[in-house]
Amino acid sequence: MSPTLEVLEQQRADLARQIGQLGDFRSGSVTSITARCGKPNCPCHQPGHPGHGPNFRLTYKRQGKTVSETFPHPAARHQAERQIAEFRKFQQLSRAFVEVNEKICRRRPVPEEAEAAEQEKKRRKPSSGKSRGK
Repeated sequence: MSPTLEVLEQQRADLARQIGQLGDFRSGSVTSITARCGKPNCPCHQPGHPGHGPNFRLTYKRQGKTVSETFPHPAARHQAERQIAEFRKFQQLSRAFVEVNEKICRRRPVPEEAEAAEQEKKRRKPSSGKSRGK
């Protein structure tokens, strides 16, 4: 049996409360980079050397462009990881919120014809566009 309208409205209220309790969040991802430097005599240029790193970066989109930032210290990386995890929770809750709202919209009764006709009568008529001459 599908849930009643009251149950769906309660689910929507619960989801809204959970969204309201989220902490700081941001989109993006944390990636690690290992690379060779520009110094030709550095050991990173020797065969089999893994390169310098890992260096962690925050990557995200801003106005359609990919932006990458380095972290000044490990605490900044940990903070960004927590914020990204919170953003993932926000995405899940948002999807669930939309799904519940769609169910509510399908479940909500359509107004009766008489009631709809009454609402139509209460609407103001558009003007004819002609003004009276002086």
